[in-house]
Amino acid sequence: MRRLALTDDILMKIEKPARYIGNEVNSVIKDKNKIDIRFAMCFPDVYEIGMSHLGIQILYDMFNRREDVWCERVYSPWTDLDQIMREKKIPLFALESQDPIKDFDFLGITIQYEMCYTNILQILDLSGIPIKTKDRTEEDPIVIGGGPCTSNPEPLADFFDLIYMGEGETVYDELLDRYKENKKNGGTRHDFLEMAAEVEGIYVPSFYDVTYKEDGTIASFTPNNAHASERIKKQVVLDMSSAPYPEKPVVPFIKATQDRVALEIQRGCIRGCRFCQAGMIYRPTREKDVEVLKGYASRMLANTGHEEISLSSLSSSDYSHLKELVTFLIDEFKSKGINISLPSLRIDAFSLDVMGKVQDIRKSSLTFAPEAGSQRMRNVINKGLTEEIILDGAGQAFEGGWNKVKLYFMLGLPTETEEDMRAIPELADKIARRYYEIPKDQRNGKCQITTSTSFFIPKPFTPFQWARMYTNEEYIARAATVKHAFNEQLNKKSLKYHWHDAEVTVLEGVLARGDRKVCALVEEAYRLGCLYDSWSDQFDNEKWMQAFENTGLDIAFYNLRERSLDEIFPWDFIDTGVSKAFLKREWENAMNAQVTPNCRMQCSGCGVAKWKGGVCVESKN
Repeated sequence: MRRLALTDDILMKIEKPARYIGNEVNSVIKDKNKIDIRFAMCFPDVYEIGMSHLGIQILYDMFNRREDVWCERVYSPWTDLDQIMREKKIPLFALESQDPIKDFDFLGITIQYEMCYTNILQILDLSGIPIKTKDRTEEDPIVIGGGPCTSNPEPLADFFDLIYMGEGETVYDELLDRYKENKKNGGTRHDFLEMAAEVEGIYVPSFYDVTYKEDGTIASFTPNNAHASERIKKQVVLDMSSAPYPEKPVVPFIKATQDRVALEIQRGCIRGCRFCQAGMIYRPTREKDVEVLKGYASRMLANTGHEEISLSSLSSSDYSHLKELVTFLIDEFKSKGINISLPSLRIDAFSLDVMGKVQDIRKSSLTFAPEAGSQRMRNVINKGLTEEIILDGAGQAFEGGWNKVKLYFMLGLPTETEEDMRAIPELADKIARRYYEIPKDQRNGKCQITTSTSFFIPKPFTPFQWARMYTNEEYIARAATVKHAFNEQLNKKSLKYHWHDAEVTVLEGVLARGDRKVCALVEEAYRLGCLYDSWSDQFDNEKWMQAFENTGLDIAFYNLRERSLDEIFPWDFIDTGVSKAFLKREWENAMNAQVTPNCRMQCSGCGVAKWKGGVCVESKN
């Protein structure tokens, strides 16, 4: 009989004890004496967030299809349990077996966003695994990272034995087979790291040396081990229809952030927005066969009991069989009480018609993401939206019965002027005016336009990776400019404005483009008590500023300078398919406010066509 790692008296003292007991529907239990590899899959955030992550569900299912592997799950304990575990010296445990993580062969950590970095150290610390890879012994699990933040793994290089670049469905089987082989042959931990370094897409940070110039920029980044490659090639699944996908995803005991069936319809995006890292690193766009998707939808709903299904994609409107798929979902499941969620849709006649069928129009709001208020600024970021398209979409929505609209913008974009900032409330006001053009007897109550601005953060492998950022005070001043301009609008009673925290933005910018020196910053922040930094009620900016002071790192070096085009970046050793030459061209196009056509209209020569897949115009010639 499985024994819980936490006693009843502890479970009674903590918030949401169901986060830690496991045994959920569709979780996998195996006989640990009949398997060769134990793999703990970790999302370094609270259970409800981690259980909403599709990537872990895919890998969990894929690993557990192997008879020789048992993959279990682990999440960050919330602060209440964290304190108890430290006081009572309870080691961090996996949900399925309740066994200590330190007893596993692998600890795999998905790195989804920069503000979870201190939680990664919490996972290691509570597991009893040395935080730094150089201090680990033959008794410790192999710590491997994956996920979007591995597009710049250097701020975490000291903490990971291996980092998997790209999509997990490709070479994990080869990596696990090599681990078994090494174990069978009595090889050491170092022997396995050398074997792993020869697997395409696997990066071993300790096998590389970095040297610096006097100005603090990188002079060289070179392998120090014969088994390590000079460049690491990101792994890409080109045939999405046959790739592993979970038909029986684990169903959480408590409500997760995304408590629904997630149906991934495609990967990648054809749009080429210059600020968007996902749109660059997940190229090329690859669709799943619509008949395959119909089958998954039916089986996943039957196997989970979920009452909602959501399409997962960066840009659902660009899926070429969207109409057929959505019609099937409505016809097949709407009458059975299944809600259908359609995020990432462009607001056009088809989308509005569909949303009218699956939503309660009177309760729901529509979301537009113009990202910038002025046309010049939208051209700079290559958004591909004109004011005419935005107002026409809003008009169709209002005539269809909607009266609530959410608008998302960014402040602090490259070349931004005060005129660009003031254009945000002006556009919101024009949308409100479009509502009041409808005859009064045909309106659905009062109009409500809610505008939110976040602050732009330059990310690796985007055309804006060379851009500068601003100080906390400068960001707040920009938000104040927008706020003041909202008060001048004609329809200001219909307009609401919110902006995001600037302190987190500044820190995220350092972590996004940092080098190996930033490892010391992350470790020091954790030592000072930083944890759950993506949670506004937990984030402590003063402790992070103290960590900068204690480590001697300068925020200005990482954020407040525009990079030169010939600078060596910490992530330049990674081949994502998208060439640096293309990113430079796009940076120059941005400076000239010149638009680049999307991938279905014209190939812009980004470089990924060499992988012979997706919707690239060039790859079909």
